[in-house]
Amino acid sequence: MKLTIEKLLKQYNDKSVLNNISVHIEQQQIIAFLGASGSGKSTLLRLIAGLETFQGGTLSVNDHRLDENDAHIVEHRKRIGFVFQDHNLFNHLTVMDNLLLVLEKVHNWSKVEAIPLIHSLLRDFDLYEHKDKYPHQLSGGQSQRVSIVRALSIKPELILLDEPTSSLDPILTYDVLSAVKKLAEEEIDFVIVTHEIGFAKSVADYIIFMDDGDIIEHGPNSILDNPKSDKLKNFLEKVLPFNQN
Repeated sequence: MKLTIEKLLKQYNDKSVLNNISVHIEQQQIIAFLGASGSGKSTLLRLIAGLETFQGGTLSVNDHRLDENDAHIVEHRKRIGFVFQDHNLFNHLTVMDNLLLVLEKVHNWSKVEAIPLIHSLLRDFDLYEHKDKYPHQLSGGQSQRVSIVRALSIKPELILLDEPTSSLDPILTYDVLSAVKKLAEEEIDFVIVTHEIGFAKSVADYIIFMDDGDIIEHGPNSILDNPKSDKLKNFLEKVLPFNQN
């Protein structure tokens, strides 16, 4: 994927959340955003998805400018699969109906086209037997895997994952991260916000470390073994002992 950010400014109520950040990345399949809570990484992910506007600078994803007209941004969103922290499944719909809804209503697929694809993806992610269940009947890990299937079903140009394991126990975390690894093996481009440093080291091609609205350090995932900035060193010293237990 190609990501170009120039002096990007994002504010909420006159408070800067992203401070004129810039980065240019080309030919990287998997990018991981790391940083403490409040560093701006999830906000940046939402801007890349075209879900929010920004107050200054430019942002381009695979040469699609996101500071242009609304119609252009709507088309960009249709090319993006987004996996949220809280799954965002409709509780009154079954797994199957949750998945069909996006394909039918947003992408104008017929059921005849959509059902075989959905069945295939559910089997790939060990979810087929749960297709007629409602979200409250699923575990957190199963719900998150349904969200991944939903993102994948639209055949996206790019998948964005926002802390996909934030509310899961270690076993369910393993299930979800295994599902994400499967995406990596299928050579699908994605950007992930994660606090799982070991996972980021094993799958990400490129790391962006953020702190308090700034990009502090970025580069290939080897920067996690040899950080140059004190802030990244301190972050890893605090996080790695817990990630490795």
